[in-house]
Amino acid sequence: MKPFITHDGLTLDYKIEGEGKPLLCLPGLTRDLYDFDELAAAMRFETQVIRLTMRGRGRSEWATDYMSYNIVQEARDAVEFMDFLGLEKATIIGSSRGGFNAMILAATAPERLAGVLLNDIGPVLATRGIDKIMAYVGQPPVARNLAELAAGMKAEMGADFPGLTAGKWEALARRWFKVSDSGVALNYDPGIGKAMQAQAQGEAPDLWGLFDLMGGVPLALLRGENSDLLSVGTATQMQGRRPDMIYSEVPNRGHIPFLDEPESLDVIRKLLALA
Repeated sequence: MKPFITHDGLTLDYKIEGEGKPLLCLPGLTRDLYDFDELAAAMRFETQVIRLTMRGRGRSEWATDYMSYNIVQEARDAVEFMDFLGLEKATIIGSSRGGFNAMILAATAPERLAGVLLNDIGPVLATRGIDKIMAYVGQPPVARNLAELAAGMKAEMGADFPGLTAGKWEALARRWFKVSDSGVALNYDPGIGKAMQAQAQGEAPDLWGLFDLMGGVPLALLRGENSDLLSVGTATQMQGRRPDMIYSEVPNRGHIPFLDEPESLDVIRKLLALA
């Protein structure tokens, strides 16, 4: 595939599968395009699944200036990527931080949005979830090998994701971290943590205004039943402001649903029908 290079010279990793209406998948804070493996496997024969790894994550290049790890810059990267593909419009799936990128797109390039699915994210972040993120982002893993890493992830997240097999925990560990014979390392630029800490020093923006800018765009919301980042109260407020928003709560999932659950696929298919 032809490489995608941003305006400031970073090569970003991407993957395209299937045919049909384009579904552009934007991952969370420290995640990459492989977070959509389950979705791609479930829907590659129904739609065109386009996945982008944001700057500084996974196999995408790291930025020289870590302060470019912000939702405005990442949204610009997404528009440049659409231009690179010759894609006039797409339905966006924004998982966690990817949902903030979609909100920025609603403000800066609304004509490029055929629809938006917010995967377990909203204009208000629950304190428990954001505190957890701020505690781990940019910190090197303490696990020394795959077994320790998978066990630690299960201990930390198992109550929010009950029923996952040992094999699934190991697969997620390999997806979210670099695991090799020499040990375990972050799968993203630690500068993302520095950027988060610096951005947290300022006044928290009111994101309800960005949410409201999606008023003319078909919209859907998924919430993990056990989410510690998107509260029931915030999801209810979002429904009140957008009564037409397609909504479902995904059982036995925390932050974030994998998107291959029956509830998730039903919402995605309903949203694509409107695109």
